[in-house]
Amino acid sequence: MPTRSARTLWSGGLQDGSGQVELVSSGVGKFDVSFPRRVADTAEGTSPEELLGAAHSSCYSMALSAEIANAGGTPDSLDVTADVTLSPDPAGGFRISKIKLTVRGRATGLDDAAFAVAATAAKEGCPVSKALAGVAEIELDAALV
Repeated sequence: MPTRSARTLWSGGLQDGSGQVELVSSGVGKFDVSFPRRVADTAEGTSPEELLGAAHSSCYSMALSAEIANAGGTPDSLDVTADVTLSPDPAGGFRISKIKLTVRGRATGLDDAAFAVAATAAKEGCPVSKALAGVAEIELDAALV
C-alpha cells in the first residue's frame, strides 16, 4: 500500500506566523493556515481540523460503502459530514475533543436496522477512525433517506 505525503512550510511564531499546507502526493493543492484563523469563529481558510474532517468523511464513506455491500445491500449515495471540534485541553494547550460523523444515505437491499449496523461497523473499521482513537468522542448520526 502506498504512503501519502503532505507538507507544511511555516514562518514565525504561533500568533504572528503562518504557513502553507501542500498536498504533496497528489499535487492537488496548497492551503494557507494560521493559528488566529484556526481558532476564529468564522473560517477564513482551512485548518488542521477541517483537513482532518475531510480525511475522516472520505475514509468513512469508503468504509460504509464496503459495509453496506458486506451486508448484502447496494450503496446508491452517501452524504457524509465530519464536524471536528477543537477545545482547550485541561492538561494545557488544545485537543480535538469531538468528531461528529453525520451520514445520510440511500441504499437498496437493507432496512434501517441493517444500515445502522453497517454504519457503526464502518465507524469502528475506518482506518482514519482507528487513527483517531485518542479523540474522546466520535459521535455517529446515520440514517437512510
